[in-house]
Amino acid sequence: MARTFTFKGRTIEQLQTLSNDEFMNLIDSRQRRSMKRQGLAYKELLAKVAKAKAAGSTKIIKTHAREAVILPSWIGLTFGVHNGKEFKEMVISLEMMGHRLGEFAFSTKRVLHSAPGIRATRGSKFLAVK
Repeated sequence: MARTFTFKGRTIEQLQTLSNDEFMNLIDSRQRRSMKRQGLAYKELLAKVAKAKAAGSTKIIKTHAREAVILPSWIGLTFGVHNGKEFKEMVISLEMMGHRLGEFAFSTKRVLHSAPGIRATRGSKFLAVK
C-alpha cells in the first residue's frame, strides 16, 4: 500500500492550489511572521520562481535569502542557496515544505582534527619535524 504525503491533513494537489496567504494559515506562527516581515529579497525570490515556472526552466534559482519559507509551488525546483562561501544546490521535495531554505544549506561544516601540531603537547617535542 503506497503512502500519500500530507501536510497538516492536505494532499500535495490541494496545497498547490492554495495561495500564499492561505498557505500561511497552515504553517507555524514563527514562519508566518517571517513571511510577513521579509522584504525585498523575498519578493525578488518569488519573482524569480514565477519566471522560472512560467518558462518551464530547469535552471538553478540562486538566492541569498536563507530565511525564505519553502512554499508548495516550489516543489521540484532546484535552488542554489548561499551558505556564506558558495551556493549549495538543492532540489525542493515534499518534506521540505514549511521549513526555511537555510536549514538545508549548512553554513558550517564538521571540524575534523588531525594529529597534534609541533609543540602542541609535551610528548610531541620528541617527534620528528614533518
